[in-house]
Amino acid sequence: MKEIIPRSECPLAFSLDLFGDKWTLLLLRDMIFFGKCSYSEFLYSYEKIASNILTDRLSLLLDNGFITKHTAPSKKSKFLYTLTDKGIALIPAITEIILWGDQFGPFKMPQLLGEMLKKNKDKTLKTLAVKLKRERDLLLEQQQ
Repeated sequence: MKEIIPRSECPLAFSLDLFGDKWTLLLLRDMIFFGKCSYSEFLYSYEKIASNILTDRLSLLLDNGFITKHTAPSKKSKFLYTLTDKGIALIPAITEIILWGDQFGPFKMPQLLGEMLKKNKDKTLKTLAVKLKRERDLLLEQQQ
């Protein structure tokens, strides 16, 4: 397991030790909002993550219980990654970072997501969490 050594007893510092690099948050974004779940889908994301960094960040998320790794039902040599409840619990925090960037940055979030969040953020986040849990559970059922 990749051990996280805290810099201090501050919750923000601990969080930054886990998520303080851009790649970890972008992988979580891709899983949450774009439904990506395979190594190749992550590798070919718009931001062009290097394969060694991708492997390292997936290991970090796996080792710390944010995602799980499963064999793909359709191809036994392919692995799929799904969010755990711990990973799904990050949806509100990641959404707030996206909303901040949408408000103050030069780029805007996808229009549909923005409209849904502005109309009813709590309902949108709950619906998204339920969808991700349902997809994860379906994958687990297919493995059995």
